Amino acid sequence: MTDQPVFRPFLIAALALTLALFGTAARAGEDVFDLSPEQPGRVRAEKNEAAIAAISKDFVFVAPGKFTVAVSPGGPPLATYATDAKTVVGADPDYASAIADSLGLELELVPVAWIDWPLGLTSGKYDAVISNVGVTEQRKEKFDFSTYRQGLHGFFVKSDSAITSIREPKDAAGLRIIVGAGTNQERILLRWNDENVAAGLKPLELQYYDDEAASLLAVSSGRADVIVQPHAQLVYIAARDQNIKRVGTLSAGWPDRSDVAITTKKGSGLAAALTIATNGLIENGVYAKILDRWHLTEEALPKSETNPPGLPKS
Repeated sequence: MTDQPVFRPFLIAALALTLALFGTAARAGEDVFDLSPEQPGRVRAEKNEAAIAAISKDFVFVAPGKFTVAVSPGGPPLATYATDAKTVVGADPDYASAIADSLGLELELVPVAWIDWPLGLTSGKYDAVISNVGVTEQRKEKFDFSTYRQGLHGFFVKSDSAITSIREPKDAAGLRIIVGAGTNQERILLRWNDENVAAGLKPLELQYYDDEAASLLAVSSGRADVIVQPHAQLVYIAARDQNIKRVGTLSAGWPDRSDVAITTKKGSGLAAALTIATNGLIENGVYAKILDRWHLTEEALPKSETNPPGLPKS
């Protein structure tokens, strides 16, 4: 035990340095994204009478005069807890607020665990879910959808990387790409690899790490060329760490588009109104302002649709 006094100060110093670096990175992210509970920059919307008129006469809101929306605070910029550790802020809460304004209602946000939203919605605990829910054919059997963003994954590289663009399979030939095992993006990249090999191009080298920190370290140290994750997550990480950059995006439904949607109970009579409200926000510019505020302009849709084709059943 005589070595303990020698190593303890070293470990304490190393921990202090790690915490200091993390704190600096977190503050860098907060400089780009407002994570305050007050949200002074939140974009508001006017009433949309056409959307209000489209609400089914049989639909009853969970709370009179309120639009009760479930959201899963999975992380910025989509939805996260503010600096007060209790208020949920982000792009999805901003969007929910604008929809509530359009319907002439007060927003009531309900933080939920991601796994719990389907049961909560079917049992009537909230009117809708606005929490990065992708449209799938299986989900359409139980829920209605009003699309409001593209579902994108992002290709990000080290800031000084010579890689400038990844748009199609040939752009990724021979690259060392970090991807999550068993994810949708891995499934797509394996198909890209098959296309490249069939075309006589170099195969992709897919790499797998146990956690995000290890993945980011691999990119920053040059052990990997590219990291692929949900686009919004990497947008925030790039702002926080300031050492990676976007070089492309990938649709979650490649080669088709796959959209994220407001989710409501099947046949509840609310989906058509929400689609009209979203298209109103697109037309009056509020939609673009919300996406720009959270640096998600790449995920914009040209128009909202009710129950479009979704990811096929596996």
